Amino acid sequence: MEIYKFSKEHGEKVEKYQSHLATYVKMIHTNEAATIGYMYIEEEGTVGYHEAPIPQLFIVVEGEGWVTGENRKRIPIRRGEAALWGKGEWHTSGSETGMTAIVIQSEELHPETFMEKSTLR
Repeated sequence: MEIYKFSKEHGEKVEKYQSHLATYVKMIHTNEAATIGYMYIEEEGTVGYHEAPIPQLFIVVEGEGWVTGENRKRIPIRRGEAALWGKGEWHTSGSETGMTAIVIQSEELHPETFMEKSTLR
């Protein structure tokens, strides 16, 4: 599992189109098909331990919680961070206070192209 940062400080100011006080953080570009969904994890909620059928990028947009890889060690994660699980990697996620995330799944995910990798805590 890898953790990435996508907070406003990691973006670029949008200067086109008469934009004002707008920042854009590019996260993913795929040539392969991708599914994109929104995950709501309620207070004390979990997504059970399972194997990623294809690479998955879990992008936290609100709240905070934790994610694990195959070792089941809980790594804190919060808004502005994303976890990447590789194909076949066992993992789980959850939150004590509630967390929402965008989940992108595709055979071709390379977030390191656009986002800064974080050191695991």
